Amino acid sequence: MTEEQKKKCHMIIHTHTVACSAGNAVPIPGVGIAADLVTMTTMAMALAGVFGGSVTEEAAKGLAVAALKRTALKQPIKVISKELAKLIPFAGPAFSVAVSATMCEAAGWAIANDLDKKFS
Repeated sequence: MTEEQKKKCHMIIHTHTVACSAGNAVPIPGVGIAADLVTMTTMAMALAGVFGGSVTEEAAKGLAVAALKRTALKQPIKVISKELAKLIPFAGPAFSVAVSATMCEAAGWAIANDLDKKFS
């Protein structure tokens, strides 16, 4: 991955992390996972463009689900507590946003590295 590609990936991943975090601020369990999937799907499609490729929406969903699954399997307690924390007023959604941002960031770089290998 070139420095220019890293800069573009950085911008895409951080922009989508902010959007993902906003979706996870909703204090309803389950909405966060939907926000994660939608944002990561669009993030995967944007990241593919950085490496000169393109992926269909279905392929992007597959990449997003795979990246989420890898991240969730490494940190299952965080994923479960992220959704359950929303039941706690004020502090719960804040915790959920923080965990979601961390997961989205990690998954975004995993997707970027996968796409770099695929299109290089």
